[in-house]
Parts: sequence; structure tokens; C-alpha cells
Amino acid sequence: MEELFDVVDDRDEVVQQLPRSEVHRRQLKHRAIHVFVFRPDGQMLIHQRSPTKEEFPSVWTSSCSGHVSAGETYDASAPRELQEELGLTADLTWLNKFDACAETSWEFTVLYSAITNDEPVSDPGEMTDIRWLPVNEVQSWMNARPDEFSPAFRILFRWYLQSQNLPC
Repeated sequence: MEELFDVVDDRDEVVQQLPRSEVHRRQLKHRAIHVFVFRPDGQMLIHQRSPTKEEFPSVWTSSCSGHVSAGETYDASAPRELQEELGLTADLTWLNKFDACAETSWEFTVLYSAITNDEPVSDPGEMTDIRWLPVNEVQSWMNARPDEFSPAFRILFRWYLQSQNLPC
């Protein structure tokens, strides 16, 4: 059975529920979460999306990300996705909410962060590689080769750098 998403209006209020494929095909606004996972030493986990992914295959992106299922809250979705994609359980900190736009694939997106020493176990259906890197290395790589990163990650990561008063 196909996953159902809440379709939302410009204020992120639910207007209907539709199957994932229809929401994506019609580019309707819906909801997603991203989590930036860090080690206590500040290294950030990023992952390379599977080449079989519908959108942005084989590019690098947030530690984990996923859709908010129909009837689910952002706060319930984030720990579920963290567990499903990386096998991690960690305290999550809400960082910011981003409006839906073309770069986010029409997803209202809430960004969370987590700090853990636990070793992730990645879902091979979701990702082909994971890397722990210092934030400044992620920044240098993204600045040099932005097309190697998902558009949503570029927005979220630039915001993160600005929010931490790090130069973009």
C-alpha cells in the first residue's frame, strides 16, 4: 500500500491526504524533516542518496531526512526517520522551519540536530555512503561542487552556517 501524505496549503495547514506518487507528480506542498547528526567533537554526518531514489539520486544530503506521514507530526517523524535510516536514537533539537519551495521539492521542512557517539547503521535502500566530516570541510566541498549536494541540503546547511555565525 502506498504511503499517504498530508497535502498542505501555503500556511502548512492540512487540506487533504493523497498518495505519495500523486503528491510528487502534481508538485503539491507537503511535509518533511531533516536531521543534522553531529559527534561531540563537531563532525557532521552526511550521506549519499541511493542511485535508485526518485529525487536527487546519488547526491549528498543531510544525515537523515524523510517525509512526514499523513496524520503524523514533525516531532514524531524525526526520531522515526533517524531510527529507520541510521539505526540511531538520540535527543533531537528543533532548529528551524523552512517554507515549501521548488528547492525543497515543495516540502515544508523542519530541521533538527542531534549529538551522538553511537555508530550509525545506514539503510542501504536509502543511502550508498555515509561520511563524518568537520563542518568546514562540508562547507568547502559544497561551495566547490554544489551540484553534488541536494538543493534542500544546500538551503538548510547555509542557514545552519549563518545561525552559528560561521561564514558561508
